[in-house]
Amino acid sequence: GAPAIEEIVVTSERRELDSAFVPASLSALDASRIAAINAVHPHELLLRFPGVWLSRGSGQESLPAIRSPVLTGAGACGAILTLEDGIPTRPAGFCNVNQVFELNTEQAAAVEVLRGPGNVLYGSNALHGVINVLMPGPGAPGYAALEAGANDYFRVQAAGAPSPASYASLVYADDGGFRVNTGYRQAKAYATAGLKAGGGDLRVAFSASDLDQETGGYIEGEAAYEDPVLRLSNPNPDSFREAGSQRLYAIWTREDGDRRIDVRPYLRHSDMRFLQHFLPGQPLEENGQTSTGFLALVQQDDDGRRLMAGIDLDVSESWVEETQAGLAVGSPFLVATRPPGKHYDYTVTGVTAAAYAQGQWALAPSLELTAGLRAETTWYDYDNRMLDGNTRDDGVPCDFGGCLYTRPGDRSDRYSDVAPHLALDWAVRESLHAYARLARGFRPPQATELYRLQSGQDVADLDSETVDSAEIGVRARTGRWLIDGVVFAMRKEDSVLRDASGFNVSGGRSRHSGLEANVDGYLTPRLRLAAAATLARHTYDFDRVAALGETFVSGRDVDTAPRWFGSVDLYYTAFDWLELALQWTAIGEYYLDAENEHEYPGHSLVNVRATVVPAAAWEISFRLYNLADERYADRADYAFGDYRYFPGRARELFVELRWAPGG
Repeated sequence: GAPAIEEIVVTSERRELDSAFVPASLSALDASRIAAINAVHPHELLLRFPGVWLSRGSGQESLPAIRSPVLTGAGACGAILTLEDGIPTRPAGFCNVNQVFELNTEQAAAVEVLRGPGNVLYGSNALHGVINVLMPGPGAPGYAALEAGANDYFRVQAAGAPSPASYASLVYADDGGFRVNTGYRQAKAYATAGLKAGGGDLRVAFSASDLDQETGGYIEGEAAYEDPVLRLSNPNPDSFREAGSQRLYAIWTREDGDRRIDVRPYLRHSDMRFLQHFLPGQPLEENGQTSTGFLALVQQDDDGRRLMAGIDLDVSESWVEETQAGLAVGSPFLVATRPPGKHYDYTVTGVTAAAYAQGQWALAPSLELTAGLRAETTWYDYDNRMLDGNTRDDGVPCDFGGCLYTRPGDRSDRYSDVAPHLALDWAVRESLHAYARLARGFRPPQATELYRLQSGQDVADLDSETVDSAEIGVRARTGRWLIDGVVFAMRKEDSVLRDASGFNVSGGRSRHSGLEANVDGYLTPRLRLAAAATLARHTYDFDRVAALGETFVSGRDVDTAPRWFGSVDLYYTAFDWLELALQWTAIGEYYLDAENEHEYPGHSLVNVRATVVPAAAWEISFRLYNLADERYADRADYAFGDYRYFPGRARELFVELRWAPGG
């Protein structure tokens, strides 16, 4: 008969749980699936989750969507929480919309995605969803791999356990880029060790990433991605991004009978330099943050009840500088209002403190209630290290009413949020569960939205952004199949946008509803099917004229919000030494502007893979992307009166040789 489908293990409560018993839209890919996919870009991995679309940018850049439009523009950053072993990878107010490239998804033990607002364990920025990368523990199997591919692509991976109580891994990739001047070099390292301490288990880990890339800009003109010359060009050949991150953390757990304690202290740092090629003056931004904190949780199981309570604390110091080397290009207005010299130079001290509690009670033998509440406060202390106002850096006013870049005076801000969580899980029978969930997610304003102002705005009076969510889902598991389906409805309030004066303001509202489905199982003993599908509608829920005359009207689709997308994978084990895989992935049409007057038609791609095992412990894989050599856009946009695109990659072949003596 067909093999039994594997149990999906998730860590929504910072301990391993069978996903069938978790009343939330939570799914995961384990180490074997991650290794088989062998993604060059996180997009290739995350599109296998329903409700998730990571829009691929230049190099390792990306824009995320989890139960949302592709998040772009003002207010986009920080709407999705990224975690490493359950620990946020950045402070609450210092996000980077591209921050997925800091995660070692290539060598993870598992990648989990929670769709919709987080539970009480997840606070700031768990607005639309959570991505949690779980790293291998001490003693995990080792391997080595060498890979080459199109456009001078090269990647080497190595991992191993120097002792039963330790583990280390390294991945380095060098890509020549398929467009002019769009290559990158990226390295990620990880090390961990375990020991007994304080009557419990202690694991200490260190992870780091480094990215040095040349960045491609938009190509312009309707359907420019179909032009064989334009799609390979780069209008901004001098653009670049240099980014590094380091994280040191520990996980200490202790179990005393029915009580479990989990404490996770951490220390983080990140820094980045990049040329803002998308702005008329192409200023250079330099930023960084150093932060520390801890997550502490106590869980108690008692007579059909499970109680948990915890506190989180995060302290950060971040800084931003922006400098323009030469004159802006464009009209006299653009040249005058975007002067050379320093635009911003400030620091922000941030403190986030939270407390939460959650209980689970068996209302009946087959019915369980979960209820919880999280209270969180974020403080910012901002210090402007330049002249206040919107003059040049030497104090000289700009023509046309003042310089674009505005520096508010020193100030402090505080944001407090309360997020409830309520869920019911009904075990219809052992192989079938149904659940209903109500949750709130929140996102305090990010430091750049508060202090990196424009157009003479002295104060950004912003509110925390919130999402209220309701969902109903079912999970069915037989010996051969896992089937997961959910319907959801969400309302988002106080989104940040630029108004008609160019000011950062709150007040945006939107509605999000849809259906997500995931199917995984065996059609025959040798043929496996895995599919993820999303049907959704994301619409504006307010009326307003905003920056550059953009008009928001209730009921219109949010821009860059496809109504459907998904992927289907077929895996065929032809022989014990040969596996073949076929993938079809597609995204539907979507509007490129708030007025819904311009659109991208969508696209579909076919990818194939063959894995050969020539001898024990050895494996050779061949991956052919975009089999039909389709011309498409990874990202489409309409701005400044023209269509703009990041063109997609053509047909590409990658070959990897892997040695894995541990299996």
